[in-house]
Amino acid sequence: MSVWRVPGMPALLACAALGFTGFSLLLPAAPMWAVHIGADNLGAGVVNSVLMLCTVIAQLLVGKFLRRAGWGITLALGLILLGAPALFHPFAASLWQVLLLAALRGLGFGVLTVCGVRGIAALIPQERRGRAIGAYGLAIAAPQFVFTPLAPWLAEHMGYQLVFVLAAAPLLAVPLAFTRPAPHLADEPGTGRLAGISGLVLPISALVVITAAGGGILTFAPQLGGTATAFAALLAMTGTTALARWLIGGVADRHGPARFIAPMLGVGAVGLAVIATGINLGRLMGAALVIGGCVLVGISYGALQNLTLVHAFTATGRSGDQVGHGAVSVAWNVGFDAGTGLGSLAVGALATSFSFPTAFAVMTAACVGVGMMWVFHRHDGYGPGRDAAA
Repeated sequence: MSVWRVPGMPALLACAALGFTGFSLLLPAAPMWAVHIGADNLGAGVVNSVLMLCTVIAQLLVGKFLRRAGWGITLALGLILLGAPALFHPFAASLWQVLLLAALRGLGFGVLTVCGVRGIAALIPQERRGRAIGAYGLAIAAPQFVFTPLAPWLAEHMGYQLVFVLAAAPLLAVPLAFTRPAPHLADEPGTGRLAGISGLVLPISALVVITAAGGGILTFAPQLGGTATAFAALLAMTGTTALARWLIGGVADRHGPARFIAPMLGVGAVGLAVIATGINLGRLMGAALVIGGCVLVGISYGALQNLTLVHAFTATGRSGDQVGHGAVSVAWNVGFDAGTGLGSLAVGALATSFSFPTAFAVMTAACVGVGMMWVFHRHDGYGPGRDAAA
């Protein structure tokens, strides 16, 4: 049976798609609004950093809430927290108000992301999980492909109010949270715990550095070369992210994910270096390099999202650590969102103190460093080419 036909998966994928529609629209638009009302680049970067900080907090707590309130209520609450604050953005006249709305959205996003990954783990057996994660990745990457690059254009040409109304899309998914059958999570060993996390350190490290790079691009694309360049760059990045995350799933199932992680970090490092080079060049050449670099980063960004998650499940299962699906979900999502928030903050701070090329050069070095760690790490037999599935 196709993973798309597994009972419970269509509703889960629809919730993810509508949730990420709202998230994708405001990821660039909320920092733009902060600048619009008087914030500097650092203030703009703090918006998404607060978003991701509160996302991480929610991810660490959602396991307990799931066990007490149940799947439907928990997911519905997350969708409401993610979608409703969008409607209040037109009334936010200071950076602090924008940050408060970002905090609420972060709590909702944290709930959605943990429920999504845990739902896949509960609904799909291990041997088909790469394809399922690919399907989930497509459901969340397609809205990013359409709406992340479109948001800055809509804000500048059609008005911020339209963006904020569209960003309330997660509210449309609330009824789907109660669709049956819902994933059964009560008997997962280790749910909500982060015990036995040692097997996750390297894949989560790889995830953090590439999502930091992605967070920097998604937050500051409008400042890298004008509206047209930002639109093309975000379209290129989100498009290749969607394709890479979808296509790598079957490859990971057949050959194991670990052997591809270091090469994908290398692809991301090259893309970031190309972006850093293109920022200060002339309009046409600079724009071409920024867009080309975003293509490479998108390939790395999408592939590593899938590879690191599949590897996290197989590595913990093989190592004997009784890490439940919930704990793996929390660890992976914390890595993803902490990386995105740190990237936004780091790029904003470095751009304010030095320049955007310096900021992306630092991101390049981070990818190279973790890639080298991955290549040379052999502790406890855990390293490249040592998948449980391989």
